[in-house]
Amino acid sequence: QVQLVESGGGLVQAGGSLRLSCLGSGRTFSANVMGWFRQAPGKEREFVSAITWGGDNTYYAGSVKGRFTISRNNDEKTVALQMNSLTPEDTAVYYCAARPIGTGLPTSRTEYSYWGRGTQDTVSS
Repeated sequence: QVQLVESGGGLVQAGGSLRLSCLGSGRTFSANVMGWFRQAPGKEREFVSAITWGGDNTYYAGSVKGRFTISRNNDEKTVALQMNSLTPEDTAVYYCAARPIGTGLPTSRTEYSYWGRGTQDTVSS
């Protein structure tokens, strides 16, 4: 099993940056594809970004591509999401997720087995 805890959320003005971190536990952490999702009030949870176990492949939703960067450190069992040029539309609860088996970088939340509790990010205009 993998347990995930997010941190780094907060309040920032439009145009600013935030860096989210997800700390994982469990000896199989490095074998997981890791993803970030977000859920805004009244909306479905949506895919943001994913990274392969080795960190060599990444994928981004079109709405964040070029502004967000995902990275991971398997020795420290962490996955980070650097978010730049934030807009009020990025306001959401951000969730870290792990996919223990399978290949590729899925964007569907049903492909991920483990989830953190989320961290709130608010971008003011």
